[in-house]
Amino acid sequence: MRIVRSYIDCPLAPGLELALPESASNHIVRVLRMVPGELLHLFNGDGHDYPAEILSLEKRIARVRIISCIAIGNESPLRIHLYQSIARGEKMDWILQKATELGVAAFTPLLSDRTEVKLDQERSDKRLSHWHGVIHSACEQSGRALIPAIHAPVSISRLESGGVAQGYYLQPGAVMRLADLSPSLTAETALAIGPEGGFSERDIQLLQNAGFKALSLGPRVLRTETAGIAVIAALQSHFGDF
Repeated sequence: MRIVRSYIDCPLAPGLELALPESASNHIVRVLRMVPGELLHLFNGDGHDYPAEILSLEKRIARVRIISCIAIGNESPLRIHLYQSIARGEKMDWILQKATELGVAAFTPLLSDRTEVKLDQERSDKRLSHWHGVIHSACEQSGRALIPAIHAPVSISRLESGGVAQGYYLQPGAVMRLADLSPSLTAETALAIGPEGGFSERDIQLLQNAGFKALSLGPRVLRTETAGIAVIAALQSHFGDF
């Protein structure tokens, strides 16, 4: 039986009674049709699930009592930091959702030379808030109890020189392939994925200065929303917990 999970942005502990936020309550009441006495799991990103009982449903707000605390140990030993060139609209949401489900530990949205999305500070803040919600929902679905970090969008020119100890950017025709990676691949691994038009020569130079190396994922050119997900799955299969 599928466990209903809901992300709550507050401290949680056994014995605590609380009213769930309106959005979570609405999903429980209107979508799932849950009733008092039923159980669900709350989590706040501290690595635990908190089974809770629904006490009441008043004015479409669910009130619950936390019963216990369960440590969740489903994080991958391979800590992938995805530097994803910002994609348009729902493509970026899809990338964040699927990468979270596949176990990515952190995200940095990249602004590269050929990135089509332009963000001023206000739009950047709004997108970042929206992306947090996408990641929370993906954690609810996938059973993760630690929330992947997502950093503010950064220009590729602002990457620190030599700041990446072990990182790869996908480049069709690159000499290095997945099979060439060391069996002792370290836990912290950065991946940089280009926009639809690919990384420019300037982007590549900046990535190399930051410590990234070119990696090929085969002879075919993949879309930006396909490339990252494909390489994450492959790395998890070879070096993670698949």
